[in-house]
Amino acid sequence: MTERQKDRPWLMRTYAGHSTAEASNELYRRNLAKGQTGLSVAFDLPTQTGYDPDHVLARGEVGRVGVPVSQLGDMRRLFQDIPLERMNTSMTINATAMWLLAMYQVVAEEQGADIRSLQGTTQNDIVKEYLSRGTHVFPPGPSLRLTTDMIAYTVHHIPKWNPINICSYHLQEAGATPVQEIAYAMSTAIAVLDSVFASGQVPEERRGDVVARISFFVNAGVRFVEEMCKMRAFGRIWDKVTHERYGIENPKHRRFRYGVQVNSLGLTEAQPENNVQRIVLEMLAVTLSKDARARAVQLPAWNEALGLPRPWDQQWSLRIQQVLAHESDLLEYEDIFAGSHVIEAKVDGLVAECLAEIDRIQEMGGAMAAVESGYLKAELVSSHAARRARIESGEEKIVGVNCYESTEPNPLTADLDTAIMTVDPANEARVVAALHRWRDDRDEMRAQEALSVLKKTAAGSENLMPATLECVRSGVTTGEWAWALRDVFGEFRAPTGVSGAPLAVTAEAGTPLAAVRAKVARTAEELGGGRLRLLVGKPGLDGHSNGAEQIAVRARDAGFEVVYQGIRLTPEQIVSAAVAEDVHCVGLSILSGSHTALVPDVLARLRAAGAGELPVIVGGIIPAADADALRAAGVAAVFTPKDFGITEIIGRIVDEIRTANALDPLEVSA
Repeated sequence: MTERQKDRPWLMRTYAGHSTAEASNELYRRNLAKGQTGLSVAFDLPTQTGYDPDHVLARGEVGRVGVPVSQLGDMRRLFQDIPLERMNTSMTINATAMWLLAMYQVVAEEQGADIRSLQGTTQNDIVKEYLSRGTHVFPPGPSLRLTTDMIAYTVHHIPKWNPINICSYHLQEAGATPVQEIAYAMSTAIAVLDSVFASGQVPEERRGDVVARISFFVNAGVRFVEEMCKMRAFGRIWDKVTHERYGIENPKHRRFRYGVQVNSLGLTEAQPENNVQRIVLEMLAVTLSKDARARAVQLPAWNEALGLPRPWDQQWSLRIQQVLAHESDLLEYEDIFAGSHVIEAKVDGLVAECLAEIDRIQEMGGAMAAVESGYLKAELVSSHAARRARIESGEEKIVGVNCYESTEPNPLTADLDTAIMTVDPANEARVVAALHRWRDDRDEMRAQEALSVLKKTAAGSENLMPATLECVRSGVTTGEWAWALRDVFGEFRAPTGVSGAPLAVTAEAGTPLAAVRAKVARTAEELGGGRLRLLVGKPGLDGHSNGAEQIAVRARDAGFEVVYQGIRLTPEQIVSAAVAEDVHCVGLSILSGSHTALVPDVLARLRAAGAGELPVIVGGIIPAADADALRAAGVAAVFTPKDFGITEIIGRIVDEIRTANALDPLEVSA
């Protein structure tokens, strides 16, 4: 077969961005020179959650998990010398998606581009933020309006842009089964399309144009056959929904268009070299099947469970894609699974289960109602708890973690401090200083007038995109745009799902949980004052709450009274709650890397409040050197992804409570 007859490869991206716009721009240009065929922009948490870098909640988070973009100047520098008219850019941004797209459009205009030719994607899926990733800002109703206005605007003005990337990726990271992943994503799509068509902003004859620009972003786990069948089921259900519910006749408009980042949940800190073959197997699930092949693929790096990957690690992941696309014969064949009775039976089963769950959600009033009621979140927390229980029991095997744990010394991690990339702690001050210079140099009257118009528009019913574009051009900042809308829309604290989660592991006599429950009860009795109380806190802007939720659920099942108020708290709020609730231990969960700034702040505030003896434990993606520093600062224990035994962790928490209260070590049998 000649080269001309081969299918074109998928778009190859690397999810990247860090420190500053200038540093990220340099990284993008290097990646493009290495053969990357699209950009995937990672924004830092303040940008994603609508805070400027000088806000109290942004402390320790600026430039850590992505690039800070607080105003038009940052966006200009981010894409300097990168012609946007010829680029396909994916931006992982949700609550502030309209704001970032407006900045992208203005930069493209400044480059002389015809905005009608711009190609790329804004993720813009707020439902999964309420459920799993935690970068939501506004309540569901106003959030859906922002999405609706963006979709309507792009259909008319940026017709090649994908204004939403309905994202089931983080649902799987939060524990979703394949059925939940498909059903919840499809329910989100239905809510979005219903809203767009009900808004009257798109004429009847252009409904197909709207549907054709809806894309999806999915997760591919290590269960290869199940994941490949999931993608075929996704496509079949999307075709059915768009045809039967919305009357879309053109099959091209109904095509299921999706991009992938393969699973990070299953990447391990223990024996991290095994992550390479996991990544390859997961990629095959979304590339081998021509009829269900991804349009774009981005792969995590082998060391993501350890910390921030280096450029070399990201290059390795890019090369994995390139070897498959260019050295193998994958792209020379039609669908190699067509006609398989095994595959068809599995797909049929998934489709039937998913349609039943979609119907259940519609009966509740749709995806937004199921978010507000807490149903979706509780289901995910329960699924994740069940998965963790299977891992702890050994029913679900993870090589190097709960089986085949013996290992030779790993040369890749011999020097752990250089096996990941670190962000200069002084970076935050430089970004804040640049923000202040920007504010000082702008036309303040024009900026305030633009914000006033934005608020008036938000209080009415007109499309918000024109007012947002004027905010960009007048020098308004990310935080100012978001606060103007907060003033009108309010903020939203999503349900945690913890109280509704059922018992995940058994506590019969002889089980590990029974032993820990006995230890909890005995310690509470010795201390007096009722049950042991544990505060689980998430300081800063890290919204990845899966670990915190699982600790909270298991501690509850072990007999603790758990205080868990959800995500996005300041150290001051956490300490105030710890004192007010008179807890016996404070557990902090941080995955964004801000632990070096936020944990010492919590410790200092506890000492100032007269609660310095209270044991503090920390969990998250924490490099070894940072863990040593935290323990030296007074943290009682540090847990990282290698500590997968949640019941054991709860037992350790009891031990730390006993130590802090000068009680003798306690060994109890179930």
